[in-house]
Amino acid sequence: MNVSVEYLGEKKFKANTIKSSYILDCKEIIPVEYFATGIIGCTGIDLVMMAEKDGYVVSNYKVSAEIERQMDVPMKLASMHIIYAFDGSFDAVKAKRYILASLESYCTTVNSVRDSVKITYTIVHNGVKIANKESIASGEGTVIEDGFGAACGS
Repeated sequence: MNVSVEYLGEKKFKANTIKSSYILDCKEIIPVEYFATGIIGCTGIDLVMMAEKDGYVVSNYKVSAEIERQMDVPMKLASMHIIYAFDGSFDAVKAKRYILASLESYCTTVNSVRDSVKITYTIVHNGVKIANKESIASGEGTVIEDGFGAACGS
């Protein structure tokens, strides 16, 4: 992976990847917010891709996060509570399995911070809360084999 950032002036930067580019406007969104949305975006994408691989459609989907930062500089992320809300014709067991596969194994961004950030999650599937503020496993590099492969990592 190769990425670059070019300063455009007025606290704006052009972020470049191999496939695309976008503008980082630090007057509107600070870099740690881009970072946090990247984390929940990655795990969000995993759910959709795993469900599609099994022939299901995910609808009414929203993933959000409540984040606490340390007060001392560099103000690292201290905890992240990820909230998933979505509908799908698959059962609650499968819904939780998709989320855990992402959080525990496949989401590159979550697994890059899980050793230093306390991560919990809540899942609302078809309007029913099926998990509430549960913790993910500690970051020991354990991969849970579930047959999905890396959905977001490539």
